[in-house]
Amino acid sequence: MKDPLVRFGVAIERSLLGALDLVARDRGSTRSELFRDLGRAAVVRARVPRGVPAVGALTLVYDHHVRDLSEKLTELQHQLGDDVRAAMHVHLSHDLCLEVIVLRGRSDKLQAVANRMLALRGVKHGGIEIIAEMWRPDHHHAHDHDHGHDHDHKLEHDQGRGPVTRRPARRRTARRRR
Repeated sequence: MKDPLVRFGVAIERSLLGALDLVARDRGSTRSELFRDLGRAAVVRARVPRGVPAVGALTLVYDHHVRDLSEKLTELQHQLGDDVRAAMHVHLSHDLCLEVIVLRGRSDKLQAVANRMLALRGVKHGGIEIIAEMWRPDHHHAHDHDHGHDHDHKLEHDQGRGPVTRRPARRRTARRRR
């Protein structure tokens, strides 16, 4: 059974509505489809369970000239230790930098850290995408599957256990890979 559509009124600034209409047009979509997409995305974000294992990608655009901002962002990352899996820093202009930080940990902790970073003076834009329960700390797979590329396992895959370490190559067995 198809879910019936409901019409409702929304009060919104004229300039914002114009900008949203441009987004809809550029997508080849309608205003209604755009609002449905925005609504679905908000519902999915709100439904991320609290306190469960998760990964997150935090994106920040900030003015690196703001006093102590770079140091504060670095300090917050250092406080997280191994929960920061990777970070990428890109200079966008003379004033602005983009930072993408890949995190892992409890979903509520990831959101709290993101909120702290996003609230810092000088952060112009950003957000976090949290994906819950996609990894489990106790899950270690044995690499009995095909990755779609050849390698000899001289470097162990991370699997969320910490830094990649160099280990001796494993002996190949007679068992055939599928």
